Order: sequence, then C-alpha cells, then structure tokens
Amino acid sequence: MKFTYPVWHKHHQQGEQKERYSSADKSGLPPGSLVHIGEVHNINTNVSVIQYNDDSLVHHDDVLFSELGQFNSDNLKTWINVDGLSDTRVVESIGKEFGIHPLVLEDILSTHQRAKLEEYEDYLYLVVKGISINSGDDFKLQYEQISILLLKNHVITFKERADDVFKPIYYRLENSKGRLRKSGSDYLTYAVLDAIVDEYFVVEDGLDGIFESLEDNLLLQPGPEVLHSIQQMRRELISMKRNISPLRELLSTIKRSDTALLKEDTLRYYDDVYDHVLRVTDALESYREMIASLQDVYLSSISNKMNETMKVLTIFASIFIPLTFIAGVYGMNFEYMPELKWRWAYPVLWSVFISTGLGLLVIFKKKKWL
Repeated sequence: MKFTYPVWHKHHQQGEQKERYSSADKSGLPPGSLVHIGEVHNINTNVSVIQYNDDSLVHHDDVLFSELGQFNSDNLKTWINVDGLSDTRVVESIGKEFGIHPLVLEDILSTHQRAKLEEYEDYLYLVVKGISINSGDDFKLQYEQISILLLKNHVITFKERADDVFKPIYYRLENSKGRLRKSGSDYLTYAVLDAIVDEYFVVEDGLDGIFESLEDNLLLQPGPEVLHSIQQMRRELISMKRNISPLRELLSTIKRSDTALLKEDTLRYYDDVYDHVLRVTDALESYREMIASLQDVYLSSISNKMNETMKVLTIFASIFIPLTFIAGVYGMNFEYMPELKWRWAYPVLWSVFISTGLGLLVIFKKKKWL
C-alpha cells in the first residue's frame, strides 16, 4: 500500500500536496518507513523488464509490480528498471519479491544519498548520481539518484525520471554476439555504471563550451551578468564534485570486495570505470582553477575599464585646469587690468584657450597618454 503519514505526524494533512519532500518529513517515523524523499517528478512510475541469454532477448514494458514474480528464471539474466519513485508500492513489492532489507528500500526512496556500496549476503546495493546539463540558456546541472541492486541473476535499477541514459545498453543487448549478452549480472552492472559515468563526459564537453563563451564575454563586455554566471558555475562545479568524488570510494570498494557476485575477469572492467571517474575529477579540478582565473580576469577587466575612464576624465581635467586659471584671473574685479580695455582682448583670450588645449593634446599624444 502507498505510505500515508500517521494522524499524529505533522505532515499528515499537507504531505501529499508538497512538490518536494525533505528528510525532515521522516522525523519521528520508524526506520524502514517507505517515504519518497526528494523532488517529485511529474511522471508515472514505469517498470520495464529485459530478459536475455546468448540466444534470446525479450523486452517487457509497462509491467505491473504484482507480476514481477513471473520473471524469475535461472536460465535468463533479468534486468528490471524502474523509472519514477513516486509510487512506493513498486519498491515495496520488489523488496518483498527479492528479500531486500527495509533499510535498503528506504535508501532507494531517499534521493539525497551519496554514492556508496553496501554488501549483503545475496545482493549488493549501489547508489550513484546521474548528472546531465540543462539545455536551456541558463547553465544548470540536473542530478538524478540511480540505485542498483545486483543479485545472482538479476539487476534492478531505480531512477527518478525517464531519460535516455540507458539507451546505449539497450543497443548493446541487441547484439547477440556481444559480451553483454554472454556475461552475467555483474557485467550488466558494470555497463550501467559505465553508461552513467559516460554522461559525465557529455557534461564536461558542455562545460568547455560554456567556459569559452564566458572568456569571450569577459573580454568584450564584462558586467554583473558575467559575474553572476561565473558564480553560478562555481556553485555547480562544487556540487558536481561533491556528488562524483564518493564514486571513487565506491569503485575502490568494489575492487577490494570478495563477494561471489563479482567475477574476477569482470573486475577489470570496473577498473576502467574507475579511471574514467579519475579523469572527470581531474577535469573538475582544472575547471575550479579556470573559475578562479576567470574571476581574476573579471576584476582586472573592471579595473582596466575604470582606469580607462579615469584616464579620459583626468585628461579633460588637465586640459581645463590652465583654461580655468586664465578665466579665473580675468574674472577678478580689478579696475586697472590693462587687458580689459583692449579692443581685441576677447578673441586673443579665445586663441590662448584653443592653443593651450591643442598644445596639451599634442603633449599627451607624444607621451602616449592617449
């Protein structure tokens, strides 16, 4: 049954109307309570099942959670994928069918987990973060928790939303001569991890383009909008590193694991995923240095722009200082100033003004102040 808050709980009335559930919503509830924590995506929970071996491949879409028991087979590897976590009955049903610990089911529904690996007697539980880049004008990364259960003949994945992150795996499964069809569930788990990490490289390519655009804008028109973009990039990079870094620990734990669910020859492929994660984390470090340099360039650009403005104002002030002095002298109210009675005094004074201004401009030009 779908979980409902007890009458005494503070979220009993408004809990079902919220668009996002936080860990505080579970305060006071017993361990193992199946409550979806995280952003509520506007999709219906969909269960798909793929069964395969060397000779056959069968794909079932829109499977009812009550029908999962019929897909148990010792001759076929079974991949169960769940898109959307809003219907907690699906997770509960899978837990009962495969004997999954209630605390694991609770973690699957709590989408703020860090990447981790938990070993149990008959299965492994893995949590990783899928990352994609927003295709809109504003740079923003989108995160998705992907939970993986590795059993002897089953792999069960839980995703927050429906996307194409697993599409490369579907194509590989269609190749009857490929290694994926001939290998066990541990190799399928590797393929899932590899597909998730490959998306990190797509994000990395997008970051390269954004950095180039920021550098161009800094040189052409530095302003508050560019500074806002730099700060947003900085926050997103910190968040990305926080979600990817624990994945190195997860993969290191897999390599040290002695569980029978992971075959020796398959562990070599997990080493390849580990190397990819190292490449991404190294790229993030370089991006952080680039962000710091972009901030320095922004401050330098603003300072240079201010200096150019001050230089122009100083030049104008320098030109008008002697003119103001001359005008001030002849603005004094003395009766016996000889130049006041001259017939051509006024045009001569303007000639002095113009000559002084032009002379100063020539001097500034020769000194390369202009």
